[in-house]
Amino acid sequence: MKLFSCVCQQLLFFESVTCTRCGRALAFLPDRMQVAAHDPAQYRLCRNYTEQGVCNWAIPAGDPDEYCRSCRLDKVIPNLANAGAKEGWHRLESAKRRLLYTLIDLGLPVEGLAFQFLEDAPGGNKVFTGHEGGVITINVAEADDPFREKMRVQMGEAYRTLLGHFRHEVGHHYWERLVSRSDRLEAFRERFGDERADYDQARQRHYEQGPPADWGTRFVSVYASMHPWEDWAETWAHYLHMTDTLETARAHGVVVRAEGAAVRTRRLDLSDFEDLVAGWFPLTMALNSLNRSMGLPDLYPFVLSETAVAKLRFVHEVIAAARPD
Repeated sequence: MKLFSCVCQQLLFFESVTCTRCGRALAFLPDRMQVAAHDPAQYRLCRNYTEQGVCNWAIPAGDPDEYCRSCRLDKVIPNLANAGAKEGWHRLESAKRRLLYTLIDLGLPVEGLAFQFLEDAPGGNKVFTGHEGGVITINVAEADDPFREKMRVQMGEAYRTLLGHFRHEVGHHYWERLVSRSDRLEAFRERFGDERADYDQARQRHYEQGPPADWGTRFVSVYASMHPWEDWAETWAHYLHMTDTLETARAHGVVVRAEGAAVRTRRLDLSDFEDLVAGWFPLTMALNSLNRSMGLPDLYPFVLSETAVAKLRFVHEVIAAARPD
């Protein structure tokens, strides 16, 4: 994520709505990919900004839609009559907008995506986070930190965040869009396995028997070892973790040391996979060390094997090929 600044030179962040120095109202302008002071002559604020306070994006004055590029992708929102629903919706929207920022920045098409935020019915059907036909479903309960942490422990996961859910599920969408009907399908199968393997059987085997003993040498996470589709989605999510975190480090001018040499993130070319990997390993080592100094779990609790890095390279190549000329 880039850093932004107000006309008064105050530092701004992606979620900023008011400048703390000059008091100007702020909005994110997706057509310019920047947070800036709101200019009513050129932009209108999203309806979910003015009426609900869950969005900070603006719409070009000539666009007839009353919702921004992010909010118009919502198919179902939480029931705001329920206690805590609006706060949960705000958290979901914040994570979704960070996802969309990265997708747009990478040149990936977001048309065809839709989101629905559903809740478990009391005594009835459970909502499962997932993806089908471009529609990403997130259980609203995932916006509740205690619930999400409880699920993380129960599922034996090292990492579970709202943003992680969005990045994982959107990976399934782009597999269908960029891989499944492309000339890269055979190359995908060579690296990730044959996705035609029965998914329900793979899922049952995973939860009954656990991952293969050597999963760490072949996959980015335990969940990735379940089925080639999940391997792809987990690897895709990791790639978005890498690009966004490294862009943030580059915006801050972070310098880290690796094997005695300084890695200057501002000099990294994130469109070059070698630079991406060269910056990622020392940066995550430093970030994990900082977290441990504060008595916190590792920020990035993963170890990437050579095989996992090769899969990340494949994701990088698929995204690069999808960028408009």
